[in-house]
Amino acid sequence: MDLRHLRSFAAVARTGSFTAAAHELGFTQSAVSQHVAALEADVGRALLTRRPVRLTPDGERLAAHARQILLRVDVARTELGPRHAPPDRFRLAATPLAVGPRVAAGLARLRADDRRATVDLVAVLADDAVTLVADGSVDAALIDGVTTPNAPLDAAEPGTLTRRLVVEEPLVVLLPRDHPLAGVATLALDAVRDALWVDAPRLRCGPDAVPGVRAGPTPARLRYDGTDVAAVALLVAAGHGLALLPAGLAPRHPDVAPVVLRDRLVHRVELLVVPGRAAASERLVSALTG
Repeated sequence: MDLRHLRSFAAVARTGSFTAAAHELGFTQSAVSQHVAALEADVGRALLTRRPVRLTPDGERLAAHARQILLRVDVARTELGPRHAPPDRFRLAATPLAVGPRVAAGLARLRADDRRATVDLVAVLADDAVTLVADGSVDAALIDGVTTPNAPLDAAEPGTLTRRLVVEEPLVVLLPRDHPLAGVATLALDAVRDALWVDAPRLRCGPDAVPGVRAGPTPARLRYDGTDVAAVALLVAAGHGLALLPAGLAPRHPDVAPVVLRDRLVHRVELLVVPGRAAASERLVSALTG
């Protein structure tokens, strides 16, 4: 199985578009189409329908394998390759809700110990964070998610990347100040699961962030395609829905009541590094997890 063909197929599967995959990989659209066709000939199965672009059942199975195969290939190349950045320059990818008070303080410690230290911090989505650290584009990645206490996040197959806990903290539900439950000390997710929630897919600040939980049907929503938690609080205050955020990142707003979620759930932040490159990022890892 040609890895170049597999990478083109994985990009089409992820983006849902031959054009977008070609732009991402730096190929022409016809080259990506040829790669996918060659892969289909190799495995003897149709993997995609073309109009519209959709995965077949066989394509769905291969796409699940492809992500892990390509991730391990990228990790292997990164382990064996040199680190091109200067020793006092660190490249860090982070999901939008991963950069909280603990991370900010850790980066401050890093720079206090070495005034020459420079950190390039880029906000990305979780899948992109994993890809960037695996292929060596960044030295480490911070990812976040909702889980039960002490349960690792499901970012990659165990053993592919070295992961370190940065912080676990409580979750709060942001309610409009005039909401009937705004005055309670704590609440269960089931009490508000079927309520209207702010639709912010980049932040995943609703019940969809909780593994195994699905929000019930809701009326038409306002969709916020951004990552600013202050904007989310403004939308909650204006009655566009509720929001679920880590306690340390919940903005203060006079018309918003943050209520602690009492379910056995936490917001977890992990630091990911390539196993063979941990020594090169030791100072960064120590500052963020120490």
